[in-house]
Amino acid sequence: MSKRNSQEAKRVARERLRAEREKEAKKAKMRRQLGVAGAVVAALAVMGGIGFAVTKMLEDEYWDAAAKQDLVAPANTSGKDGLTVLLGDKDAPKTLELYEDPRCPGCAGFEQNAGAELKKGMDEGKYNVEFYGANFLDRNIGGEGSKNAMSALGAALNVSPDAFMAFKAAMYSDEFHPDEGGDPFAKDDYLIKIGDSVPELKGNKQFAKDVREGTFDRWGLEQAKIFDERNIGTTPTLRYDGKPIIDESTQSIPSNPEALKTAIDKAIKD
Repeated sequence: MSKRNSQEAKRVARERLRAEREKEAKKAKMRRQLGVAGAVVAALAVMGGIGFAVTKMLEDEYWDAAAKQDLVAPANTSGKDGLTVLLGDKDAPKTLELYEDPRCPGCAGFEQNAGAELKKGMDEGKYNVEFYGANFLDRNIGGEGSKNAMSALGAALNVSPDAFMAFKAAMYSDEFHPDEGGDPFAKDDYLIKIGDSVPELKGNKQFAKDVREGTFDRWGLEQAKIFDERNIGTTPTLRYDGKPIIDESTQSIPSNPEALKTAIDKAIKD
């Protein structure tokens, strides 16, 4: 599918969804005005099911089309199809792997509490980090926020690696990250709002255009397949040499700067 056609599919799908919601909202208002409480409750219950089904159908329709569009990799990637996102000094002596799902609350907690320590080690040249996204939460709880946020991360990376890291940090911040059940990342305008908190992306027309047009939709879908193919299983996951980096006292990813530093130092020295 051509880029133009995929963009048109996205626009048409969202317009259909908006029209369906407006149509159902008008029906709801009319029924409420009838004043028949029992009929209103029943109608709303049926309407809710229809609304969910329509939303799910249009989401699936759009992302199925996106999976067939031409693969456009962001700048600042490498490897086959540009699916490797290497952050930090490419000549660093060690390489860690970080796996995160944009909607994952555990990833948000990790980034808020220990993300600065991970970046510090990168800045000091101790290691670099290969980033891999995931979208399993869209499958597990419904919605499209993980997929859409992965596309936006591609748009940020296309600007620069620094913009990517700053956008990712903002996305996982307490200010912008949603509850696991919420799905604001499905909205392009919300992702652009997050981008406006990053100096390099604020008012950046190309970034906003790429988010709205889904330039990197296919890339985000392909990058997330690596998480599934490697059977990582959960996010956040940090690995070195194929082995998870964990806090031995909790047997999970380190949740604070000191524990993260200790665990990384042990892993890369062993």
